[in-house]
Amino acid sequence: MFIVLLGPPGAGKGTQAQRLAAATHLLHISTGDMFRENVKNATELGKLANTYMTKGELVPDEVTIRMLLERIARPDAEAGAMFDGFPRNVVQAAALDDALGGRGAKIDRALYIFVPDDELISRLGGRWICRNCGTLYHERNDPPAKAGVCDKCGGELYQREDDRPEVVATRLQKQKPPAELIEHYREAGVLREIDGARSLDDVTASLLEAIR
Repeated sequence: MFIVLLGPPGAGKGTQAQRLAAATHLLHISTGDMFRENVKNATELGKLANTYMTKGELVPDEVTIRMLLERIARPDAEAGAMFDGFPRNVVQAAALDDALGGRGAKIDRALYIFVPDDELISRLGGRWICRNCGTLYHERNDPPAKAGVCDKCGGELYQREDDRPEVVATRLQKQKPPAELIEHYREAGVLREIDGARSLDDVTASLLEAIR
C-alpha cells in the first residue's frame, strides 16, 4: 500500500505520520529526511540534489522521484510506504503516479488532514521566547503566568517575526496543498478528508479507519 499524506503547516502531519507508521508498519518517507540522508552519504543523487539546494533552488522533480524510487526499492518498503512532503503539486503527483505505475503499483490512499485557517494561525502563531534563557511559551497552549514575563527567570518575552499571526497567515496561503492536487486524488477515487481540528487520538483513529 502506498499512501500520500497531505495537509497545511500546523495540521499535525508529522506527528500523525509517526503514529500511522507505528500502527501500520508502513515506511514513513519524509522528502526532507530523504534529501538529508542522500546528501550526508554523498550518493550520486545526493550530490546532484545538493547542487540545487546549496543555491537555494528547488530540486527538480526528476531527481526527487529517482530518490523516492530508490528508497521504496529497499527491503523495509516491501509492505509499501507513506509519502510525507511529496507531491506538492499536480505535476509531481502525475510523475509519482507514472513512476509507481511502472512498478505495477499506485497510490492507494491520499489522506488530507484539513484544519480551518483560524485554528492553524492559532497553532502556528502566538509563540513567545524568553530573551534571557530561551524558554518557549505559547499564548494558548502554554502561556506564562504573567504576560510578557518568563516564569523561569523573569526575562522579557519576545515574538519572532515569522511567529506573528499576520505572517503565519501569509505563509499558510503559500504552503497549503493546492486545490488542483486535492482534486487530482479526488478524481482518482483515493482521497479521504480528515478533520484535523480534533484531538490527536481522534485524528489518528480517523486516519487508520480511512486506510483500512
